[in-house]
Amino acid sequence: MEYLKKTFRWFGPEFGVTLNDVRQLGVEGIVAACQDVPLGEIWSVEAIVSLKNEIEVHDMEWSVVESVNVHTAIKYGLPERDRYIANYIQTLRNLAQNDIRVVCYNFMQLIDWTRTDLDHKLPNGASALLYDPIAAAAFDLYILKREGAERTYDAATLKKTRIYFEGLDAVGRKNLEEAILAGMPGSRKLIALDEFKKNHATVLQISKAQLQENLAYFLKAIIPEAEKLGVKMAIHPDDPPFSVFGVPRIASNYEELKFILDACPSPSNGLTFCSGSLGASGGNDLVKIIEDFGDKVHFIHLRNVARQDDGSFYEAEHLNGSVPIEKVMRAIVLEQKKRKENTSGIIRIPMRPDHGHVLLDDMKRQDDFYCGYSLVGRAMGLMQLSGLEKGIREGLNI
Repeated sequence: MEYLKKTFRWFGPEFGVTLNDVRQLGVEGIVAACQDVPLGEIWSVEAIVSLKNEIEVHDMEWSVVESVNVHTAIKYGLPERDRYIANYIQTLRNLAQNDIRVVCYNFMQLIDWTRTDLDHKLPNGASALLYDPIAAAAFDLYILKREGAERTYDAATLKKTRIYFEGLDAVGRKNLEEAILAGMPGSRKLIALDEFKKNHATVLQISKAQLQENLAYFLKAIIPEAEKLGVKMAIHPDDPPFSVFGVPRIASNYEELKFILDACPSPSNGLTFCSGSLGASGGNDLVKIIEDFGDKVHFIHLRNVARQDDGSFYEAEHLNGSVPIEKVMRAIVLEQKKRKENTSGIIRIPMRPDHGHVLLDDMKRQDDFYCGYSLVGRAMGLMQLSGLEKGIREGLNI
């Protein structure tokens, strides 16, 4: 039985983690994107070939594109969206021409993920990413100053939030603002607060139903073309999987994922299964999602989160947290077995460790890598997950 394909996200030559570093970890495939192409523009064949060659010269393959980002005109349903959809399809053609056929993307508004502390200290001395709902509410009420925001929180939360924010000094308030505005993987550049406010005001005018319709419109345009090209599209869940700053979520639970898959039924319309994003909500049954939608899982992100009683969560060690990672891995292995028996789908599903603690030598080189993408922390996660997979296979005799 073939194992999951071990992959690692890499952000290009400007990223402090090099391909020489990565190939020492037993990684087979790189998860990458043409970072320098402006949002919505076509990825040229030349840009794709250049990046592919750079990866292959280090004896690895470009396994997954993460991400061909979706232009805001598409997300918001603006008149110019068809032009950007046409560009997106041409990018898929150029990728397929170079035999790159798994594309991760997301449909999140504003930012790709939301955390309130990028350097949460753990008892063992390492640090992790943290989401605290009180800190998020403080940003919403006192920094973003969303109109009517106070009506969306109960009295107890409003009181806790006021006490929390008043207890922050100028540095603490700045750190909170920067943590929120840093939610774009692959960049050290913060989103400008004015730009964030402008986009936020736009999104608040769009209902959840309309956002879902905009996503369905996008899928109905690109999926038939992707199927012709043999490209597997894999949407990433919303992170976190619940509304933040009043913005609806449309890819955060079983029902929403089913809507996406039903919007344009096709082998090419699939999912990136992210155990951390989905696992941040105790209401998500991750094993059921794999069992019911397993044939549509084209890419896997594995990480763990530790959910707290106050609604906060931090990114835990890959094998320890609120996500039942052993059960999740077992369900994935059984899905692979099913695919092999049915001779359908990608059997060696690409999997990468998602995020990682900052520990050991990572602490000396934090300016070299992007938030969440340390080298040693992710390497440890990959080794833990690889051992878990091997143990489960032995137990199932697969």
